[in-house]
Formats: sequence, C-alpha cells, structure tokens
Amino acid sequence: MENNSEKTRYSDAELQEFKDIILEKLRVAKEELGLLAQSLSSPNSNGTDDTAGTFKTLEDGSATMEKEQINQLAARQKKFIDNLEAALVRIENKTYGICRETGKLIQKERLRAVPHTTLSMEAKMKQY
Repeated sequence: MENNSEKTRYSDAELQEFKDIILEKLRVAKEELGLLAQSLSSPNSNGTDDTAGTFKTLEDGSATMEKEQINQLAARQKKFIDNLEAALVRIENKTYGICRETGKLIQKERLRAVPHTTLSMEAKMKQY
C-alpha cells in the first residue's frame, strides 16, 4: 500500500472512481436546476385567482419572495454545476485531488463528500 504523503496524484483508476461520482452528482444537479427553472417559468400554480383581492396582494408579496428564493437556489445550483464541471477538467488533466494551497493530496473521504473541492481540510482550516 502506497503512503499518501509519497503519492503526488491519484491513479487513473481512482480518478475514474471520482469521475463517476462527479458525473452522477452532475446529472442530479442538472435535473434539480431544470426543476427550479420550470417552477420559475410556470405561472402561479396555487390556483387562487378567484380569491378576494385582500389576499391577492399578500400572495403577490410571498410569490415574489418565493421567486427570489428559487432564483438564489438556481444560481447556487448553477455555481455547483460549474464547480463539478471544473473538477472533471482537473480529472482529465490528472491534477484532480491535489490541494491548491498545500500541493498535497486531498483525502479521499473529503473528495467523496465534496468532490469539487480544491482544498484539503488542512488548508480549509487555515482559512478560519
């Protein structure tokens, strides 16, 4: 068994394993983004058009808030997708899993949990 400190990069087999994880997360993330976009484009689906005028203004306010929240979620989801796609590029370049601060390999457990990360826990802790 190779010692992690001596390894400078993950093997092709390990990179393939991470690629599979990332592709699956990417598929799910794009699906969720699609659902968010769908809910943004669909007209008020509550079907309360016939309710009295007083509720209408309250509802418009909450609908606007909800739209903003969905927009924020969609923006966050898009950023997540971009990060995952950047990770795929690093896999192709065989630079995936190398901490951009320390130059050491990021632990596998961390990469499995946060596959788009570019920082080891050690480097992440230094940020605080």
